[in-house]
Amino acid sequence: MRLLAFLLGLAAAPAAVHAGACHSDSFDGARFTWCTVDLAAEEMRLWLNDAEAAPYGTFARIDESLAPKGERLGVAMNAGMYHQDRAPVGLYVEDGVELSPIVTSKGPGNFGMLPNGVFCLQDDGALVVESRAFAANPPACRFATQSGPMLVIDGKLHPRFFASSNSTYVRNGVGVRPGGRELVLAISDEPVNFHLFARFFRDMAGTPNALYLDGNVSRLYAPQLDRIDGGRPMGPVLGTVVPAG
Repeated sequence: MRLLAFLLGLAAAPAAVHAGACHSDSFDGARFTWCTVDLAAEEMRLWLNDAEAAPYGTFARIDESLAPKGERLGVAMNAGMYHQDRAPVGLYVEDGVELSPIVTSKGPGNFGMLPNGVFCLQDDGALVVESRAFAANPPACRFATQSGPMLVIDGKLHPRFFASSNSTYVRNGVGVRPGGRELVLAISDEPVNFHLFARFFRDMAGTPNALYLDGNVSRLYAPQLDRIDGGRPMGPVLGTVVPAG
C-alpha cells in the first residue's frame, strides 16, 4: 500500500507543474514572487478583449471565460502598458492576429525608454526581442506584446539603469531562459528600482533577455500561493491555461 501511494504521488506530481511553479524569495534585500513556466508542458496565452470586444480587465473574468471549455487560469499577470481605453501601447498580437502595430520611435515614459522590446510566444517557445530588431525581421508570433524598457539584453542590463536610482515602484516583467522553452514571470513584493529588478531577472531567474511589463499597475494571479491581486482594470494579460479541477 505504501508503494502504491508513493507511485500515485509520482504520477500526480506533473499536474502541479502545469499550473506554474511559483514561490517568493529574497534577492539583494528585496522580496520577489516569481513563477517559472515550462512551455513544453504548459499552454500560455495573451488576453485583451472578450467576445463582445470589451476588455476583460480582471483575472476573474478571464478565468470565467475559460470555464465553459473545461479550463481555468493557471498563473497570470498584466502584460504591458495600455491607453485609457485599455488598448495596448505598441504591438499586440492575439491568436496570430495583429490588433495593434509596433512602435519603434523614442517617446515619453518607460515605454519610450529605448531599447524597449517585444515578448513573442511561438508554437515551439518564446522570445524577448528588442523592438527595432523585431520590426526589421519580424518572427512569427502566435501571441505578442510590446512594452518597455527592456530589462536585460543578451545578458546585459539596460544602459540607462543605475544602482543609485531612487525611482522605486512595485514592478513586474517577463524573462526567457536560454533555449526559449522556459520563462519567468516575476513581480517585486515591494518598491524597487529598475537596476535591482533587472538584476533579479539576470542573476536570480537566469533569463538573459527580459522585458519590463509595468509598474504601479503590477498584478499577479497565483492561486497556489493564495494570491489574486486586485486593483484598477488591466489591459493585456499574460497567463497559462490549465484543465479545470
